[in-house]
Amino acid sequence: MEKPKNTYIKRVQKILEEYEEPDLGFVSRSLIQTTLPHRDPGKVNQYSRTAGKLTLTVQPSITMINGKEVNFGIPYGSIPRLILTWLTTEIVKTKSRTIELGDSLSSFMKELDMLATGGKWGTIPRLKKQAERLFRSKVTLYVRHDYGVSEKELPFADERHFFWDAKIPEQNSLFKSFIVVSDKFYNEIIERPVPVDLRIIKILKQSPMAIDLYAWLTYRNSYLQKETLVPWEHLAQQFGSDYKELRIFKFKLVKLCEKMLDLYPAKLTAKDEGLLLYPSKTSISKKS
Repeated sequence: MEKPKNTYIKRVQKILEEYEEPDLGFVSRSLIQTTLPHRDPGKVNQYSRTAGKLTLTVQPSITMINGKEVNFGIPYGSIPRLILTWLTTEIVKTKSRTIELGDSLSSFMKELDMLATGGKWGTIPRLKKQAERLFRSKVTLYVRHDYGVSEKELPFADERHFFWDAKIPEQNSLFKSFIVVSDKFYNEIIERPVPVDLRIIKILKQSPMAIDLYAWLTYRNSYLQKETLVPWEHLAQQFGSDYKELRIFKFKLVKLCEKMLDLYPAKLTAKDEGLLLYPSKTSISKKS
């Protein structure tokens, strides 16, 4: 049975009152445990990633256009992560399923810490492409239990209304662009938002794997009670399915840890067997 909506609102208000940083943001716990691809997986019919008992699957929108089958593709890289972080943060702050995207394309991209540039390889076409992939895709979460499997579809949006002029990104549109997130996604966020520092997300934005690693570490430290060794094989399964060799993934992850620890000094050590985590403060400190 669903809890009354005002219970959700009270929970969100409590979260906002607990944390003190001005750049407080939020991400989805499920999308920390299992992540979107770092690179384009190509025109595949399904992408999946597993962490422990949780499996995420993403299916692209495949539509007939002018008699031809069009595969819109799987969202990947930093842009979908920036969009989802911003969207999740707005859901928590506004306590609403209807999220306004700003008066212009430039203003929305500024919220994502992106400079609006045109051309074939500019940020505008890349943003539009990834947003279309993200909001068109079908996302499903599977949880394995000793007694069976739970399955939950998690559509990001029920409606999306974009009224921007890509040719004049700084021009205010006549109508406000907005998204109506799905009830399932809204409840997922309200039930289990993970606080992050948006400043760190923006600094790490060039590396989707670094964003994932940061969010995962601060989430793990929210409940870590004793030192824990996470094997490289498990980390590769969760973060590095794009890497064919474990040694390459290990090298990459260690380098990212060195960079990230300058921003978030979590206590950890790289061992031959895996990453040894020690109980640490979360990235966002609670009010004393």
